[in-house]
Amino acid sequence: MGILNVTPDSFYDGGRFKNEEDVLIQVEKLLKEGATFIDIGAYSSRPGADFVSKEEELKRLIPIITSVVNNFPKSLISVDSFRSDVIKTAVEAGAAMVNDISGGQQDPLMFETVGALGVPYIMMHMRGTPKTMQQMTEYSDVIKEVYTYFSERIELARTHQIKDIILDLGFGFSKTLEQNFKLLEMLDYYKNLNLPILAGISRKSMVYKTLNTNANQALNGSTALHMVALQKGAKLLRVHDVKEAMECIQLHEALRK
Repeated sequence: MGILNVTPDSFYDGGRFKNEEDVLIQVEKLLKEGATFIDIGAYSSRPGADFVSKEEELKRLIPIITSVVNNFPKSLISVDSFRSDVIKTAVEAGAAMVNDISGGQQDPLMFETVGALGVPYIMMHMRGTPKTMQQMTEYSDVIKEVYTYFSERIELARTHQIKDIILDLGFGFSKTLEQNFKLLEMLDYYKNLNLPILAGISRKSMVYKTLNTNANQALNGSTALHMVALQKGAKLLRVHDVKEAMECIQLHEALRK
């Protein structure tokens, strides 16, 4: 899954794609390098991110989805939002999947909307909001509490006829560095939920803070942890750098054979 942030303030690529031409060049690059999905987000979820109104999110997002659909009609678009109205409008514009960092917690109509739309749903674990999440990292047992969260949210999603669910453990969301690495080490435990797992590690602070560097210098570290995630059972990698992630997947497949 190739990441396309159309935000001015995302932690790595914020403000990089300022116009439609820049966006289409990047989408073409991601697809050529092997991306199966393009994940488009218009509301930064970096720690401490500022509030963005629904109107502003739609203004940033929908023209880009429309343009990508028109120029790359075979591409599969995932829309990164926790608002049901935004999701509905995005799917009507051509998006094929929902990526909700809040797991339906931020919008009580999310599950009902996704169920009615009949599209796959990525459910992430997070506490609070992007602005508050890093003050909410107290767990008695992070592994078990994240597992319980998914058990409960999956059951609720099923009651709204959401059939295709993908799990995202939420690396970097309401978790300390140590908790992130614990979750990665135990990622295969979540295979007991019998749903595909997405790993969103690319260039995050668990990589660059551990290596005492920054997001711009975190590609090699991201690739190292992507291989670990694949070995632990991840079925999807959400990445900024598709070429390197695809090489990782190819090597992992060769190793499995």
